[in-house]
Amino acid sequence: SSHFFRTEDPKEYAAMLALAQHHGYPTPLLDWTLSPYVAAYFAFSEYHENSEVEGKSVRILQFAAPKWNSDLERIQTIDSPFMHLSILDPLAIGNPRMIPQQALATVTNVDDIESYIRNREMEKDKSYLTAVDIPASCWKEARVNLGMMGITPGSLFPGYEGVFKELKERYLGFR
Repeated sequence: SSHFFRTEDPKEYAAMLALAQHHGYPTPLLDWTLSPYVAAYFAFSEYHENSEVEGKSVRILQFAAPKWNSDLERIQTIDSPFMHLSILDPLAIGNPRMIPQQALATVTNVDDIESYIRNREMEKDKSYLTAVDIPASCWKEARVNLGMMGITPGSLFPGYEGVFKELKERYLGFR
């Protein structure tokens, strides 16, 4: 990166982790998107002509981030001794993928995030997480429809990677 990340600054540290995460490096962040359509793209992205889809489905999770933030304390450190799931809105420093992917992230020290959220839902008598399951057999139709909306590798992954992935899908089929 041409940017020197000051890791003592929580916003820059989060930006550095988000950049690493978006390029496949393991971090304590979990990626989310504000768009259900971008979420659908990623949910169906591994399916292709030779995929086994019988009886399978993809799951898209909708997380009520604003409600979570207003109801629960945000902890912005990775090493907190208290169980937490905190929402980050990292800066997009050197990370052109964040804006088209409408990205945000959570940081947590919890192994089973879904159970943790469900426990907070019972505790607060509120709903924070909604799951939508779609048959995996719909993968091709979903990818075509998302493409008509402009949600393609070329739009979500600015640069050569996205361009060539999109060209590969367009001219060689979904693989």
